[in-house]
Amino acid sequence: MIVRTTAEITDTDRDVTAENGNWRSKRIILGGDKVGFSFHETTIKAGTVNEFHYANHVEAVWLVEGTGTLTDLDNGTVYDLAPGSMYLLDGHERHRVEPVTQMRMLCVFNPPVTGREVHDENGVYPLIDVPA
Repeated sequence: MIVRTTAEITDTDRDVTAENGNWRSKRIILGGDKVGFSFHETTIKAGTVNEFHYANHVEAVWLVEGTGTLTDLDNGTVYDLAPGSMYLLDGHERHRVEPVTQMRMLCVFNPPVTGREVHDENGVYPLIDVPA
């Protein structure tokens, strides 16, 4: 059994902030935990524009705090987001998140991230294998 709190993750190597300061991700479960997914609490600052493309991962996101929009950059569809909204990037969609107010989300990645990934110039996380 694994029991962790975001308080104990804060300011450790599991607490990652974007280079531009737009978002912060607390990686609660990582690939090294060997459960087949990773689980993160991500906070994105209000008024920012954030483009992502998880070409190697499927991500499910549940918004628990804040409002904003999600734009599917592959087809231009814009979705309003509010607490209780969930989106699933099951087609590896390029997307933009624009918070009106600070957004706090709970995110699941499959395959799991290791914690060593850094978004490349296209917003993509590389696929890093977790040793058995």
